[in-house]
Amino acid sequence: MNIETQSCVITGKEQVKVVAQQLAWNGKGTLVRITRGGICGSDLHYYQEGRVGSFEVKMPMVLGHEVIGYVVESDDARLLPNQKVAINPSKPCGECKYCLKQQENQCIAMRFFGSAMYVPHVDGGFSQYKVVDTSQCVPFPDSADDAVMVFAEPLAVCLHATHQAGELTGKHIFISGVGPIGCLIAAAAKARGAASIVCSDISERSLLLAEQMGATSVIHAASGDFSPYLRDKGSFDVAFEAAGHPASLQRCLDVVRAKGTLVQVGMSGAIPEFPIMTLIAKEINLVGSFRFTHEFNTAVEWLANGTVDPLPLFSGAYSWQEIDAALQFAGDKTRAAKVQLTF
Repeated sequence: MNIETQSCVITGKEQVKVVAQQLAWNGKGTLVRITRGGICGSDLHYYQEGRVGSFEVKMPMVLGHEVIGYVVESDDARLLPNQKVAINPSKPCGECKYCLKQQENQCIAMRFFGSAMYVPHVDGGFSQYKVVDTSQCVPFPDSADDAVMVFAEPLAVCLHATHQAGELTGKHIFISGVGPIGCLIAAAAKARGAASIVCSDISERSLLLAEQMGATSVIHAASGDFSPYLRDKGSFDVAFEAAGHPASLQRCLDVVRAKGTLVQVGMSGAIPEFPIMTLIAKEINLVGSFRFTHEFNTAVEWLANGTVDPLPLFSGAYSWQEIDAALQFAGDKTRAAKVQLTF
């Protein structure tokens, strides 16, 4: 069956005109009619700067990795037409040493939606139809709010981050940087039984959102008094660095207790003067967190059953025809947290 569709193609700062492309479903995989997609920070980097880190856009590429839709056709009889699905944007190879150990987020041949890592680039999901591997489709109930379910991918990132910290029940948590990811980490930590969650940011608006998402208290990163948290070599069992800034990392190292855990979630470039002596002297466990594995399925479940309510972060929706305006609005952090496209 041939489905003619239109895709929003973005390269660098320019929006290429919407183009028609043919998607042929040949009986393999699942053809999904995309209904909504969330705009991520990496989408904004590609749009504004033409690159994410060392991955540079060298040809037209479809953005979008936070997408949901409904099944049109599938090679799996369990996925019936019109079944709503969240699409896992990760497509690991399933054969490398990491995939064989169920560490798929470290796959050496990962094909991730909307990525310029490879040439040709891997197109994302900001299109009206997309053929995906059936394993990437995670069903959810018709009764679930589509605006909520679009948060499956970022929530999965945050669930993975909390799992990197180990057991959180009864733990005291600090989160530095509460954009959408920091806020969702707060929600995930609360759902996993954290005793307290203190969040810090330079944005008053972000701190208000953090309180709505599960923070027990907030403190302004520039003007707040952190001295109570510095006593006796720190106060927090776990700190999550989600700003990707050297000052934020230093703050986390200062407030986490000796032998505590620091999870690095925020992405940044090289830090010329890493405070390594603090790490050594306090015997802090420093661990990175990258994407997710099984957490995507958990995120879909938690959003569908109301364990996590992400709607305080929802800043508005635009039609796909208004993608340029949507990306510009999403890039204004004084007004927007998470912006969605409708198809």
